[in-house]
Amino acid sequence: MAQHQSAKKRIRQDAKKRLQNRYYKKSTRTAIKNLREMTSKAEAEKFLPKVFSMIDRLAKNNNWHKNKASNTKSKLAKFVAKLS
Repeated sequence: MAQHQSAKKRIRQDAKKRLQNRYYKKSTRTAIKNLREMTSKAEAEKFLPKVFSMIDRLAKNNNWHKNKASNTKSKLAKFVAKLS
């Protein structure tokens, strides 16, 4: 167990940050899933920038690797372009 005050504070901060990161990751995965389930192209095109924004935020904060974010965005854009 941590003995120093700074180590105790770091543990508290890490626990709080871990919960936030889990929330952002999960909500982004849910948004991606919802986008992939859409059948209307107009609806999907409207929702796509919101999903892109969420993905970019994860990459900016190093929760996702930048290449993973880029690949995911590319696949989603292809998916939406294929919708009729």
